[in-house]
Amino acid sequence: MYSFWLKIAVAFYGFASLALVPAVLYDRPKWRDIALPTSMLGVFFHFVSLVERLQAAHHTLPVNTQEMESVMGLLLVVGFLLVAVRYNTLTLGVVVVPCAFLLTLLSAFVPGEPVFTSPLLRSGWILFHVVMLLAAYAALFFSLMGNVLYLIQEQSLKSKKISGPVAWLPPLATMDQMAYRALLIGFPCMTAGLLAGSMIAQEKYGPTYFVDPKVLLSFALWGCYVCMIFIRRNVGVRGRRAVYLSAFVVVVAMAVWAANMFSSVHKNLAP
Repeated sequence: MYSFWLKIAVAFYGFASLALVPAVLYDRPKWRDIALPTSMLGVFFHFVSLVERLQAAHHTLPVNTQEMESVMGLLLVVGFLLVAVRYNTLTLGVVVVPCAFLLTLLSAFVPGEPVFTSPLLRSGWILFHVVMLLAAYAALFFSLMGNVLYLIQEQSLKSKKISGPVAWLPPLATMDQMAYRALLIGFPCMTAGLLAGSMIAQEKYGPTYFVDPKVLLSFALWGCYVCMIFIRRNVGVRGRRAVYLSAFVVVVAMAVWAANMFSSVHKNLAP
């Protein structure tokens, strides 16, 4: 029964991971009211699962890898909730809760155990995974183009040569907002795509899918995405530096795409 409770916790953590994105990045209070209770419900079912698991194994401390992964995931979310209550901020949850989701996922599903009961559901889930990641890549590209146009317009204004195609460009503030909002739209798409892909891969490969080059680069790209949004939001990078930053993340995205050639996971997970 502990496996059932843990899978419910995985579902709550996954939903909380997605709800935290608009709660933190878009400053939507309604999503905050969803993200916190959902995380708490995940912790409740996770704790129940862990207690039952340890009792069934007749020991009080985690001794194997799956039990340690489960405990680590639980501690991460509990720590996030304590920080959220004490300091009234959900910022850490954008990173912490998805990490807890992955750790709990590794503990909840045994490789070879079917997650998707029908081929149609599996194919739809893979389609969702692919579409979300493609949307994230498109958002990265739009952000890069917005920053490039910002740089062109900025240089034309400094040189006082506003003529030809440059005259049709929108104001600097508009292009900056376009580039930033593209990132905000793409990040939840990337988060949802990676979470969905993790469930698909976990079904067949278990924890070993983390050594796949495509998977490692995908999570590195997600980390770069988080850093870029943080820098754009708190430092206010614009112009040439914003172009360099966006270009770097786009290069990482291209490396992720190229890694498909060397990915055993993605070659064997076709619908």
